[in-house]
Amino acid sequence: MADVVPPEVESLLTDEPVVAHLATSVDDRPHSAPLWFRYEDDLVEILTTGIKLDQLRENPRVSLSMERDEGGIPKWMVTLLGTATVVEDEAATRAANRRLNEKYGVDDDSWQENTLVRVEVGSVAHHVY
Repeated sequence: MADVVPPEVESLLTDEPVVAHLATSVDDRPHSAPLWFRYEDDLVEILTTGIKLDQLRENPRVSLSMERDEGGIPKWMVTLLGTATVVEDEAATRAANRRLNEKYGVDDDSWQENTLVRVEVGSVAHHVY
C-alpha cells in the first residue's frame, strides 16, 4: 500500500484524540455522525453499530473529517476519502476497542457492543491555519 497520508497529516491524526465525522451515503442520501477513530499506516479503525454499520455494508465509500480548534477558531482540518471494510472478527474487534479506549482515555471494556470497521484511505485533503 502506498503512503497516501503525508507525515505532517499523520501527526495531526495521531498526536491527540479528536473526534471524526464519518459520512456515509445510501440511496444518494448522506448521513454524517461523530465517532472515535484510530489512524495508522493509511488505515483508519472505527467501531460502530446501527444505521452507520448498515450503510457501510451497503455502500463502503466513506469520508472522514477531523479538525482541531481553539475557542471555535480552526487550527487544522483533515478530510480522508476511503473504502470501508466491516471486520467480522471478535478478537480483532476487542483489540481495536482497547486501542480506541486507550486513545480516548476510557476503561478498556467500554463500548463493547460495536463492530470494527477499517477504512483504507484513498485520498487526503488538509489545511493547517
